[in-house]
Amino acid sequence: MERLTGQDAGFLYNETPAQHMHTLKIAVVDPSDAPGGYSFDAFRQALSGRLHLLPEMRQRVVFDPLRLAHPWWVDDPDFDLDRHLHRTTAAAPGDQRALDAIASRIASEPLDRDRPLWEMWVVEGLAGGQVAFVTKIHHCAADGARAAEMMTAVTETDPDLVEPPPSPRRWRPPPLPSRRQLVSRAARDIAQITLGVPGLVGRTIRALRSLVRHRGEGGPRPALPFSGATTAFNGALTPNRTFVSGALSLDQVKRVKSAHGTTLNDAVLAMVTGALRRYLDERGELPERPLVAGVPVSTRTGGDQGANRVSNLFVTLPVDEPDPATRLRTINASARGAKAQYNVLGADMLADWSELTPGRPYSAAMRWYSRKNLADKGRAPINLVVSNVPGPREPRFLAGARITEMYSMGPILEGIGLNVTVWSYLDRLYAGVVACPEALGDLRRLVELLPVALDELEAASPTPAATPTP
Repeated sequence: MERLTGQDAGFLYNETPAQHMHTLKIAVVDPSDAPGGYSFDAFRQALSGRLHLLPEMRQRVVFDPLRLAHPWWVDDPDFDLDRHLHRTTAAAPGDQRALDAIASRIASEPLDRDRPLWEMWVVEGLAGGQVAFVTKIHHCAADGARAAEMMTAVTETDPDLVEPPPSPRRWRPPPLPSRRQLVSRAARDIAQITLGVPGLVGRTIRALRSLVRHRGEGGPRPALPFSGATTAFNGALTPNRTFVSGALSLDQVKRVKSAHGTTLNDAVLAMVTGALRRYLDERGELPERPLVAGVPVSTRTGGDQGANRVSNLFVTLPVDEPDPATRLRTINASARGAKAQYNVLGADMLADWSELTPGRPYSAAMRWYSRKNLADKGRAPINLVVSNVPGPREPRFLAGARITEMYSMGPILEGIGLNVTVWSYLDRLYAGVVACPEALGDLRRLVELLPVALDELEAASPTPAATPTP
């Protein structure tokens, strides 16, 4: 038994019939050079032979009878790969829109909590004989950095390495823990967490004092929560999802960040801001003040426990500013202020407090909030989430087939109904955007505007190029 951290468990507690807390990871492969070509059975065999490299794929979540403590990961004695692996065919002509439609349908259905929290859909019938693998995995099992590690574990850098490494021993899952075992373990975990509260309070007080001193020293400030303008995607969710994807030049993003002397993440945020400005203006909904984005940052270090080691920065997205260079400077200053505040508070502060989250009351409150559509009646702390995950820099192969594209989709939340996730692979930046179709029925237009906004930033680059910010 391995207990979920409070941060991991929080993704379970946040889930409602409308607020799905899973993510999608999409790999498009070209099997033309794979030994023996492509067959579903051959891929199933390859995946089965690699499951020992990802033990969490055969684990499920169990709670104590009263749900007093955070749940645990345990081996699922009823694990059956065929309950997680599915097969479907894209509608003709098998283009990007057809794949996005399948991903949208997959994203709209929650995962079954009575089994390991993942499933994979093999999408055949794509143009050029390509095949896509759409993996849906609950956020409590992996953040973006951990998902990238998992992708590496089941792929190879050598197309000839088709056979997976052998398992050191046969997998023999034990029976599920008894009620008595779960109650005993829950009591022990609660006692351990309670004993740590005085120390956590002391660390928090010291961190807040440091933050007050830091803010008194001046310097750039992060965006304030609840300060962003309200948009069409800042309301209550429905269970339905629309996912739209697109690809951009990573080299072009790097040129922009170098020319303006910012970071790559700043350039991505500025690109999203420019696209949103045009998109909202076309809809007649351009606000007169900025938006606020939540920007996840990995806090993972060697030996960290938990599937999620991530914090969030609040960054201003000045969609009200017409000049692209000024927008990027504003974003850079806001991001620097957010990072400085984050460094003062410490990477683990919120994660440590999340250990105290009371699961059953919190879950009940979230379901009530969602059922009453209360997100339509108040202002959200942020407007959207923009995530930038670095992917592999060398070609990867899956069962001998070359991966040509990689996309990722993050969750949307009540009141925060837009998520833009970019995943870099080789020399491309692959963007995945998700929202409820009832809020944004023309989401593809936003993705079409991303390269337009990137061109606009490059055209506004100063000459000569500035020195990049580390």
